Amino acid sequence: DDHQAMQIHPFGPFIASPLPLQVAGLGNHMFPGTRHSVGMAVLNHLASKLDVADQWKRDKRCCADMVVARLGEAELLLMKPRKFMNLNGISLASAAEKYNLNIEDIYLVHDDLDKPLGKISLKLGGSARGHNGVRSCISCLRSDRMVRLRIGIGRPTAKASVEDYVLSRFTDAEQEVLPPVLERATAMLLQHIQQNRGRRDSPGPCDGLASPLPKTEGRGPS
Repeated sequence: DDHQAMQIHPFGPFIASPLPLQVAGLGNHMFPGTRHSVGMAVLNHLASKLDVADQWKRDKRCCADMVVARLGEAELLLMKPRKFMNLNGISLASAAEKYNLNIEDIYLVHDDLDKPLGKISLKLGGSARGHNGVRSCISCLRSDRMVRLRIGIGRPTAKASVEDYVLSRFTDAEQEVLPPVLERATAMLLQHIQQNRGRRDSPGPCDGLASPLPKTEGRGPS
């Protein structure tokens, strides 16, 4: 039964699957609905598609909101860090260590200034390209091999600063465009997971993870 392919798993200290996948929506949890947190909006939509939208729980060790769902044979650990964007990597590294995750089984979902709203792309590893959240993940995971789902948000006008732009909410016109963007982003992500799960060589769990960093929440939401 196709409807039984996706089912809720109890969220506990251990995940039943030996090799779960982590899907992390990067952003600032205290600024929901902003352009910089569009990755978290995708995660909320994904959780709804997987029928676990009401199952989010806070993981204090990882400093993140998390929920576990199953997609076919794949077990998905959905994650929204509760740190500032430039510290998101601390949460991901904690989860990777706690759940023994493979680097290539970690998906980052984040905004992209260099693409217009509505443009979505998958990138397999590579540099942060100026994105502070991705840079934090690369630093804390000590790898740049994570899969990224990039959601275009466009660039501000000449008079607006990038920081003000990314931390502001979508305009009314953009809000009308956003639902189909979230739908397409979720579909692209699920398709990639289903097509690539089990085909990839497993290099082994993450190792050499960065040590927990000192609390620096005062650094700001960039």
